[in-house]
This record gives sequence, structure tokens and C-alpha cells, in this order.
Amino acid sequence: MRQIRTEFPRRCIILLILLICGAVPLWANTAANPIGGDYSCQALRAMARVYMACGDYTKAQPLAERALDFAKKAGASDSELCLCLIDLGYLYKNQGKFADAEKMCEQGLQLQEKVYGKDHPYVAYTLRVMGSTYQNQAKYRRAQLVLDRALAIMKHNYMKDDPIIAPFQVDIAKLLVARGNYEQAESCYLEALELINKSYGPDHLYTAGVLAGIARLYALQGRYFEADVLINRALVMQEQIYGPEHHLLTPTWLTMTIMCQAKSDYAQAEKLLNKALVAVQTKRGTDHPLTGKVLSMLGAVYTSQGQYEQAEQACTQAVKVLEGSLGPDNDYTAMAFNNLASLYVRQSRYSEAKDLCTKALKTLEHIFDKNHPNVAHVLETLVDLHKIAGNVARATELEQRVEKIRSRTQIVYEPIAKSIE
Repeated sequence: MRQIRTEFPRRCIILLILLICGAVPLWANTAANPIGGDYSCQALRAMARVYMACGDYTKAQPLAERALDFAKKAGASDSELCLCLIDLGYLYKNQGKFADAEKMCEQGLQLQEKVYGKDHPYVAYTLRVMGSTYQNQAKYRRAQLVLDRALAIMKHNYMKDDPIIAPFQVDIAKLLVARGNYEQAESCYLEALELINKSYGPDHLYTAGVLAGIARLYALQGRYFEADVLINRALVMQEQIYGPEHHLLTPTWLTMTIMCQAKSDYAQAEKLLNKALVAVQTKRGTDHPLTGKVLSMLGAVYTSQGQYEQAEQACTQAVKVLEGSLGPDNDYTAMAFNNLASLYVRQSRYSEAKDLCTKALKTLEHIFDKNHPNVAHVLETLVDLHKIAGNVARATELEQRVEKIRSRTQIVYEPIAKSIE
């Protein structure tokens, strides 16, 4: 097992050495090269991609930025220049620099369409990166448009049952989950999974990531037994490749935290979140959006345990990080507001709690609609506030609205402990 865990970084190191040894020297005379700076740009990009494959975006950044700078100065071809732009867009996206990522991708896409045409598969892959970038910025409608276009391009160029189409379906499924369209998301996931199993096999790392995505969907729906089976299967495969403490396991840990919270296993939820926090802060930094998301969930766990001082510290830091990285009008920021409001209710800070709920509700209803699952969470906080204020009629009205939202998203109320048994 130990040998398997160290194989991934070792492969990265070996590939990096080969790229350096096999590349044209970066100081080569580009005037003698009929394609300008393409060779040197390719060397820099290749090295950057090795680091990105390992999730080491800090080391990849200077290489990718030098590649773009070199391409511009050396008069590289449009095809090489667009690759430099798109690689940098992908890098910035993973660093949480979404505005910069959007700029790079849009410039790269424009060049790519000029070189290859608007219906080339390369364009579809760039649209995938843009879709993820828009999604992180809460630009969900734009994300849906570019991902739908990407899938249409792939279906135009390949047979509908070609496994190459599966990742595009997975991206759309993730977007549907974020938008609260759980039934459509499941259909999209399962269709993609059939192709993925055919192409990668059931024990592949990519398969594990898709299983983890489906597990998260099931956890959000309250289908805890199914979620538990899938997330544990995914975790085993991911740990074999990455090791047990790798930051790329964070999405899996966060899904497992949802499961723990549902069965009131707050000790295990806290353990998972603290592990995630250390991993993300070490690799991505204290101001990365993912750090804010982990802190927000950790604050909610502390609140549930009555650890209000720790909860306030985590929740306020989460709000600060998410407002700084994603802005105040993002759905993740809105949920951080709600978690802090929930804490304030327990601290009898009702006016502050109400203000935060109002702000969160306005944001969520603007980004999504009045029936999004996250809206229900904010309404539940408002129910607590109205009950404390003695406004039973208003509390009952909001409870009915919550019930309606839950039924629309097919969330099951079966106790998780019973489900997992």
C-alpha cells in the first residue's frame, strides 16, 4: 500500500525530469526557429502541467506565466499562444482567481476558434474550464450555456456512446447539483458513469471522483445508505493513489462530513473538517475559497455542539475569506452568512442574525430561485427567529415553505443511523 501511495508524486518527478532533459533549451535562438517561440513555450507549459497534475499550482504558476510571456514576446503561433492562455486560465481557476481565469479563458477561446473553428473538440475542452470558472463565480446560467455548447460540440464530433463524452456529462451533472436540479443531475451522472466504467474501469481514479460526486448528490437528497456505500468506495481508491492526508481528498471529506452531521456524529465531522482545513490551507492558502467553505462547515459543527466561541471564530473567518475571494453575492458566501446567523440565534443576537438571513436569502433567490434547497436552510434559521419572537403564524408559514422545497428536491427524512445499519 505504501508503494502505491508514493507512486503518483514519483511519476510527476520522473516526468518533470524527462521534460527538462528532452526540451529545447529555453535560451535557444528563436530567430532560427521557423515557428518562433513555440518550442520553448511548449517546454514551459509541459513542466507547468506536471505540477498541475500533482495539484501543486504554486509551483506551476511561474512556469505557466513565463510560457505566456515568452509566447507573446517571441511571436509564437496562434495555436501555441491560445494554449498558454488556456493553461493559465485553468491554473488560475484552481487557485481561486476566478476573474483572472475567466479573462485568460475568454482570450484563449477567441484565438482557438480562429485557429480550429467553433465546433472543434479543443474548443469544447476550453468551454469546460470556462463552465467551472463561471460556476465558482455563481454565474450559473452562463456556466450552463457554455457546458451545453461543449457537450453539443462533442456529440457532433463523436458517437453519443463514446466514452470521451462522459466528462462533459459529469460537469453538467455537477452544475445541476449546484442549481438544485437533483433528478436531472442523477440521470446525467448515471449515463456518464456507464461510459466511464466502459472506458476507465470501476477502479480508476477518475471513476472514484465521479462516484464521490454521486455520493454527494445522494447525501444532499437524504439517500444516506447509497451515499455511504459510494463515498467509502471512492475514498479507498483515492487514498491508494494520493495517500490518506492529501488535499485533493477534501471534496470526499466534505461529503463524509454531511453524512456525519446527519447522524449527529459531530466528533467525526470535526475531525474530518480539521484535516481538510490543514490540507487546504497548506496547499492552497488561507484565503482560498475552499478554505472558506471548510471553515463555514466547521463553524456549523461547532455550533451544533454548543462550542460557540470556536464556532464564532470559524464562521466569521469563513465569511471574511469567502467575501474576499468570491464576493458578497456568491451562494457559498450566502451559506456562510446563514451559518453565522444560526450561531447568533443561539447567542441571542437576534437582530444580527436577522440581518444576515435577509442578506443570504436575497442572494440565493437572485442566483437561483425561491425553491432552491439552500433557500430552505436559511428559512429554517428564520423559523427559529420567529419562534423566539413569538410570531408563531409566520414561523408556521415558513415551515410550510421549507417542507414544499424539501419535497420538490426529493429529500428523504429517514434517520441516517437507521439507513446505514
